[in-house]
Amino acid sequence: MEEKATERAEDYLEAIYDLISKKGYARIIEIAERLNVRPPTVTEMVKKLSEKGLLVHEKYRGFTLTAEGERIARAVQKRHETIASFLRILGVECEIAERDACRIEHNVHPETLERLTKFVEFVQNAPQQNPEWLEHFEHYVKTGEHKCKAKPDDAN
Repeated sequence: MEEKATERAEDYLEAIYDLISKKGYARIIEIAERLNVRPPTVTEMVKKLSEKGLLVHEKYRGFTLTAEGERIARAVQKRHETIASFLRILGVECEIAERDACRIEHNVHPETLERLTKFVEFVQNAPQQNPEWLEHFEHYVKTGEHKCKAKPDDAN
């Protein structure tokens, strides 16, 4: 696909990919429920995605993604997972992190995403389960104070 997929098209591809991964197929009603839209809206978008060569729709049988459609869907899903993981590391409630990741995933610069990915991997693969600096951050979030800030008497 020459042009970049729109945010909405990416949302559809991601939803279809997820449904196919979990159930082996995706139906219009399931996509509508997932994206909180009406079935005729899904039908319209499915037609557009098919015309762009991103999915194949066999009437009464469901959808399959083309290689390009699957590539885009996987990339969107990876961006989403990275951003949601980053937000959860910061202590954002899971439901909020998921909702915000859906909004951010379409607009994050590739360089920013690369750094976020490395940061998430760094934290998730840390030798300690809960690194000290992360505990300090959590303390700061709760109190507004740095946990390890030296007190004037400690300077001696």
